[in-house]
Amino acid sequence: MPVTANGGDRLQTIRELSERLVAAQKPIRILNAISWDDSIRDAFFAGGCKQLPQVDRGYYEARPLEFDAKEKQRELFDLDLAIRQKLGDYSPVGGIMRRMCREYETVVRMLDARGEPDFSRFSQELYGSSTEVFYQGEPTLADFGARMADALANIDRSDKFQPDEKRLTSEQAVEELQRRLSAYFPADQHQVRVMLSDGIISDAAAGSDYIKLRQDATFSERDIRLLEVHEGWVHVGTTLNGLSQPVCTFLSKGPPSSTVTQEGLAILMENLAFVGHPERVRRVSNRIRAVDLAEQGANFLEVFHFFRDKNVPEQEAYSLTARVFRGSLPDGQPFTKDVSYSKGFILVYNFIQLAVRRGKLDRIPLLFCGKTTLEDMRTLNHLVEEGLVQPPKFLPPQFADLQALTSWMCYSGFLRRLNLDQIEAEYSSIL
Repeated sequence: MPVTANGGDRLQTIRELSERLVAAQKPIRILNAISWDDSIRDAFFAGGCKQLPQVDRGYYEARPLEFDAKEKQRELFDLDLAIRQKLGDYSPVGGIMRRMCREYETVVRMLDARGEPDFSRFSQELYGSSTEVFYQGEPTLADFGARMADALANIDRSDKFQPDEKRLTSEQAVEELQRRLSAYFPADQHQVRVMLSDGIISDAAAGSDYIKLRQDATFSERDIRLLEVHEGWVHVGTTLNGLSQPVCTFLSKGPPSSTVTQEGLAILMENLAFVGHPERVRRVSNRIRAVDLAEQGANFLEVFHFFRDKNVPEQEAYSLTARVFRGSLPDGQPFTKDVSYSKGFILVYNFIQLAVRRGKLDRIPLLFCGKTTLEDMRTLNHLVEEGLVQPPKFLPPQFADLQALTSWMCYSGFLRRLNLDQIEAEYSSIL
């Protein structure tokens, strides 16, 4: 479709507003603002793991945000207003950007409330809660975590799986993961780097065009395959696809609503690529259960002992518990981001199921065109048709050719309707 002079002006206006949004969110670094430093961990273990970590409102006040909260809220409000004035009330692309402005305003309010009860309430608004249902009458996310735990308990009793041996040092893991990602992201299109870091809590963390592995961690071969898919294909891939957008550059950055979609997509990809394993499911479900415990009033020590009762080593149990209470207080309500993995998985899976059922197959790859949100899929499809958004450059093989995925979803859609409890009773004679 040829671009007229007026069309060119419109594209320039959209890009300028998009760039303003990217710039406005840049200093809003959620995890940096809420994390606890190593001195809190060291003191906790020095006290024999018997006292609550020494974190209060003053702890956060001594670690100011990288921006003025009131000024940032005002900036985002002014940008929201400018988008409406320049693009109109009913502009599809304007609607996405305005929603992002409002969501980032909520993020700023959450960070400004570190150590206060409102922090967790804003967190629930942004990421969800363990008490959520997907529609009326359905199980909650906490129920999902409990059911996963029951299934894993039966698997454990079968005594068929031994933990994968973590034979690879962090240096060896960097080399192997780099080899894999260099094949997926050709150097002539974009160079993705894998590097060591001693400043991250988890074993790995993804950036815009890099993945960091923790210096003192060890890895199994399965870990490397999982990182390739989860961190590489999804998190780095969607960032690079967003960065390649010529107009809607805001797709390179994502507020918490896109975190729910992106983490859910990453968990789904683990399963579609057959790199998942029961221990991974256990970690994800235990995080939901930990958030649920904290939402019910459990403090840091109680959640810490929940993980220890699951035979999680002390250092890892501390890190997992700190994930739940970071930004809050050790006896306060939780930071609920860890429910987003399973919440997002179920929402993305249902989206793909319905897209297949309704023949909207062109919507599915759009999940990868940047840091997308499910509620924007219909709008993004129109923006692709209009030429404002480019289809994803980097797309996992399971999504590049939709025929096999569509075939599986057709079968899966029927299987979901069967009553597994009744089937279990019928199959009792052969199991």
